Amino acid sequence: MLLIAVVGCSRLAVWSAPDKVASVERTAGAIEADKLFWKTLHAGDYDRIPDALTALTGAYLENPNDPVTASHVGWMHIWRLAERARHSPVRPDVTDDAILARKYFEEAVRLNPEEARYLGFYASLLMAEGSIHKDEKMVRRGFYIMKDAVAAWPEFNYFTAAYTASALPADSPRFHEALEAQWMNLDVCVGEKVDRANPDYSRFMRLETREGPKRVCWNSWIAPHNFEGFFLNFGDMLVKAGQPDTGVVMYRNAQRAREYAAWPYRAVLEERITGAPRNVAAFRRTEPAPDSAVPMVRSTFACMACHQE
Repeated sequence: MLLIAVVGCSRLAVWSAPDKVASVERTAGAIEADKLFWKTLHAGDYDRIPDALTALTGAYLENPNDPVTASHVGWMHIWRLAERARHSPVRPDVTDDAILARKYFEEAVRLNPEEARYLGFYASLLMAEGSIHKDEKMVRRGFYIMKDAVAAWPEFNYFTAAYTASALPADSPRFHEALEAQWMNLDVCVGEKVDRANPDYSRFMRLETREGPKRVCWNSWIAPHNFEGFFLNFGDMLVKAGQPDTGVVMYRNAQRAREYAAWPYRAVLEERITGAPRNVAAFRRTEPAPDSAVPMVRSTFACMACHQE
């Protein structure tokens, strides 16, 4: 009986603890850390990630109730993990960034559950961490949370869902689901079903906006080359799927952006256009051959194709 009483008391104590709630105001330290975050991200300064993390983590410890700071800490860890190909050889401990990113986005979601971007990143990180640790329950939990994230903001999270799975083998069911998510992303952005055989985007360029949920379909100050990066990745996925001709149409869509001339990865895209047929095999390799192209998701510009100025 004593044991039952102790267990009951412990559960009651946990249940009755106050919830963690978001701060109404942000600290001066958080605002300064944000400046370094954006400067580092938009400059593509991968080597300064530790400096940005030091500032952001310090700001988080000063105020652990700030969802924006929590998400920015998580984002720095995502970037370091996503572009791990910059390290040769890749360090095994870089996988710790998946765990830390998941933790900080978990906090961001707790503090601001209405922010669908946080939810999408959290879901993708659950799947990533679960895959690393061969934890199928965690992978499936992330998979179904991602469905909630897509429902909450399809224009943003169809891409998040697709990009997460674009590194999977070309013959896997989840890769094909990811490819369909990319098509659905286009459909919700333009408000109609895009022609799967000839997805020329020229007639949709008039829809560009900086407001509302569809703003994430275009370039913005957060992601100065989001449009170009989206079509680069979509083209890569189509090539990997064995559809190089359609992939080239997707690549050419990236060139329609007004900001294309300033995009740091123009040369990559132009090489993709000429090399699409031979990249089918290259993109399907588990280990890339020397000097062969790799899909965007496994590249040194996995994040920067969209975010670098």
